[in-house]
Amino acid sequence: MDAHPANPGALLRAIAVAALLALLVLGLAWELWLAPTGGRTLELKVVPLALPLPGLLRDRLYTYRWLSLFVWLYFIEGVVRASGDGGTSAVLAMIEIALCLLLFTACAARVRVHLRTAKGARA
Repeated sequence: MDAHPANPGALLRAIAVAALLALLVLGLAWELWLAPTGGRTLELKVVPLALPLPGLLRDRLYTYRWLSLFVWLYFIEGVVRASGDGGTSAVLAMIEIALCLLLFTACAARVRVHLRTAKGARA
């Protein structure tokens, strides 16, 4: 049995989409139900996460590139809240950190696979 998937790009896209959707759900649940801070506008922080979804679903390389940089803003928020908050909020922040790392890795790997495939097609 082959250890490599037939289309690694499709698998990486699925991982990126799943991680992005998980970040969206986590952000909404965090601010609305799980550990609300009292500020009713903080759930708006997840709105920018919805913007790259169409580009990921269309497998646009440009979206993977800018999302791999953009996700670090949410990573920083997770680090700050994991170190400054306690209880449920700190646990949610650690989950946010893990999802950000997963999303970054999937985006970076997808770009790398695309560039390797394009280079092989030119040769």
